[in-house]
Amino acid sequence: MSKAVVVFSGGQDSTTCLLDALNRFDEVHCVTFDYGQRHDGEIQAAERICQQLGVPVHKVLDVGLLNQLAISSLTRDNIAVSHELMDNGLPNSFVPGRNILFLTLTGIYAYQVGADTIITGVCETDFSGYPDCRDEFVKALNKALELGMDRPLIIETPLMWLNKAQTWALADKLGRLDFVRQQTLTCYNGVIGDGCGDCPSCDLRKAGLESYLADKDAILASLSR
Repeated sequence: MSKAVVVFSGGQDSTTCLLDALNRFDEVHCVTFDYGQRHDGEIQAAERICQQLGVPVHKVLDVGLLNQLAISSLTRDNIAVSHELMDNGLPNSFVPGRNILFLTLTGIYAYQVGADTIITGVCETDFSGYPDCRDEFVKALNKALELGMDRPLIIETPLMWLNKAQTWALADKLGRLDFVRQQTLTCYNGVIGDGCGDCPSCDLRKAGLESYLADKDAILASLSR
């Protein structure tokens, strides 16, 4: 029996990965992390989507320690999410160590339930500039987890080389574009669906959708290349 664990936030990317995983694996578990993020609507969206899709096991793990250690606009209400970059060249929404922690804990969970695949929606092609979304990082951590737990493990990144328009195309190819558009929460200000329309995450999501809808056939075709 093939078994996978999806790192699941309830956003566009992880939901698209979950839909894809449900088609490819016999058993799919989801793990969502509560790190005191800017809005708890993210966790509520993840729980609701898992129920709607019939995910058999959905774990919400408390990792509040990350909130204490990582200062970011996504962990502090008094820091506004900004389009401007910080002095280090990163957006102020970057949460240092987040994907290191999430993937490590998911690896431990996968070990316990006998899953040999972790799926995460990180993307290097069309992303927000987060260093822990890069392919190089994922491959390095994948190797470290295999060595540290002495068992084969695959971290899959189905969206790594897709832009946002192609991510929308994948959701459409799976027959769930409207579901992803209406039910997911990507907005940094906690507005479900199309979001607030003003934050960097909403800008990226909207631009990708408009690009896809303007040239659906060509972008769908690009997924099979």
